[in-house]
Amino acid sequence: MTHVSFYLLDDPAPEARLRFVCRLAKKASGQGHRVHIHTGSPELTRTLDEWLWTFEDTAFLPHSTDVRDTDVPVSLHEAHAPSDRCDVLINLALEVPEYCGRFERVADIVGGDETGREAGRSRYRFFKERGYPLEHHKIQ
Repeated sequence: MTHVSFYLLDDPAPEARLRFVCRLAKKASGQGHRVHIHTGSPELTRTLDEWLWTFEDTAFLPHSTDVRDTDVPVSLHEAHAPSDRCDVLINLALEVPEYCGRFERVADIVGGDETGREAGRSRYRFFKERGYPLEHHKIQ
């Protein structure tokens, strides 16, 4: 069964979410996992695509916005699931992606602003009502 971890950020700035997602994707892919990031919007896909190239001064995280590309450890898209098997889904969207159950782990990132918190509560209820194992982590 898919395990769901909620990451609750204290910082309400949009950059805080982007920075955290980049670090989380780097860590998971560095451990040998294939990662897919569901952004929920084309604008966020473009922004995160840039961040993954530049969030560290000395390195970048290989990734692709083409969900058919299986040669990179990280894929990202606003609507489509990856075409191959990925272990970890990172969700940045306000809603739960319909394909979330095909991943071993879901990392749901909850922003520190009120809109992000309310949407996070709704996603938490979604997973809880369906019996998914849940955990949460406060990120300061």
